[in-house]
Amino acid sequence: MSAPLLSLSGVTRSFGALTAVDDVTLDVPAGARHALIGPNGAGKSTLFKLVTGALRVSAGTVALAGDDVTRLSEPQRARRGISQTLQHSSLFLSQTVEQNVLLAAQRQHRSRHSLVPRRQAAARERTRELLADVGLAERAGTPVAALSHGERRQVEVAVALACEPTLLLLDEPAAGMSPAESARLVGLLQTLPGSVTVVIVEHDLDVVFALATSVTVLHLGRVLLTGDPDEVRASTAVQQAYLGTGREALFLDDPGPSRTEVG
Repeated sequence: MSAPLLSLSGVTRSFGALTAVDDVTLDVPAGARHALIGPNGAGKSTLFKLVTGALRVSAGTVALAGDDVTRLSEPQRARRGISQTLQHSSLFLSQTVEQNVLLAAQRQHRSRHSLVPRRQAAARERTRELLADVGLAERAGTPVAALSHGERRQVEVAVALACEPTLLLLDEPAAGMSPAESARLVGLLQTLPGSVTVVIVEHDLDVVFALATSVTVLHLGRVLLTGDPDEVRASTAVQQAYLGTGREALFLDDPGPSRTEVG
């Protein structure tokens, strides 16, 4: 098994008397496609923010490729190779699809104000490749404001990939996508090189089980189970965690080709 790219040890985050993330210990191997799932309020998005540095831990450590990054800021962690998409769009709506992705590619190639033509050319070539990969090559000149919600999510993935991450965090990337758009997203993520480790929070179980090689279930801020998709589906503890949500039966059998969401 590969060495962990992301290691969490005793990670805890409290807000006053509320403990949103409680003593989470988790290793994600390099190159993994790992999913975080759980009922609403399980602590998934809070845990993401603790990994990115958007929130500071109350206790515990966060390590990336063996280096302790617990006290590093969000920008410092990004420079270490952590890239993310968010639940809410952070795109420049008045700019075109190409301009949004190009800005990220230029930052990576340090070419925005560069006088070196080859650096500018490299950023533009990378932008064209990413837009083709996410299926938006023909929408390059379209303002983001004119895109559908699903297309905007595709742009966000391209922007995140333009940063050439070692760890890509995807927070509900398929939200609002059509089945065809979700299938394209899964296909894109499946083709990423092993040098990119993916951790995804997603409510759509079809996306989760089509992509993830391992799954962690959070419940009340704690790790309930980490295992492969079959282990998670078969777990009585996971089924009980979803009791009362109206969705516990989803774990009894393979969800199949339908679009299935878990809150």
